[in-house]
Amino acid sequence: MTIVYPFTTNEPVNQQIYRLLRQEIVDCTIRPGTLLSEKEISTRFNVSRQPVREAFIKLSETGLVQILPQRGTFVMKISAKRVADGRFIREAVESAIIRRVALAITPEHLLQLKHNLHRQELAASNKRTKEFLELDDEFHRTFTQIIDCPMAWETIESIKATMDRVRFMSLADVSPPESLIEQHYKIYHALEKHDPDEAENAIHQHLIEMVSTLTTISSRNTDWFEPNE
Repeated sequence: MTIVYPFTTNEPVNQQIYRLLRQEIVDCTIRPGTLLSEKEISTRFNVSRQPVREAFIKLSETGLVQILPQRGTFVMKISAKRVADGRFIREAVESAIIRRVALAITPEHLLQLKHNLHRQELAASNKRTKEFLELDDEFHRTFTQIIDCPMAWETIESIKATMDRVRFMSLADVSPPESLIEQHYKIYHALEKHDPDEAENAIHQHLIEMVSTLTTISSRNTDWFEPNE
């Protein structure tokens, strides 16, 4: 079925297709091993194959698909090592960011973060998982906006796609939104006190949870993960 998607004009179509497919892979709508057809995707979005091909390349760069010449493009299984490496890099980047944020944050910024946290609580209480994840990203992205370093978020976003798949799978019971919101509040309170050391420790405790989460999720969903990692 062809659906005319309401693509915006302020972002290339290939980027918008990439984001839509990325979300469907992350939220497990598209399972590992699925063959993605350029023809079918272009028909679905009512576009030519070129932006679809470009979206596939971007998905490949983030570790979500594998492009095999003469065979096609397949959704990859989750690599536990890639998740662990991504978490390590993300923590290194966000630790540096949060220290600068603690010194630069203003009452207006704190109000913005507090509003986001309230919306997270509302999304969690209403079991709106996708909305919660979007607000989670917005919370972290705001840090890079406070210090006017958009490239930092671009870096984080490019390495966390595989992490996001595990994150989505963990929200039911392994790492429920309520526990993540509690961790976010610890970050918020450290920023409120303009304490770089406490803020960095709060970010560390927040992101280190991915290690135990990864172990639990991979043991429960062995068919979704690369073997022998």
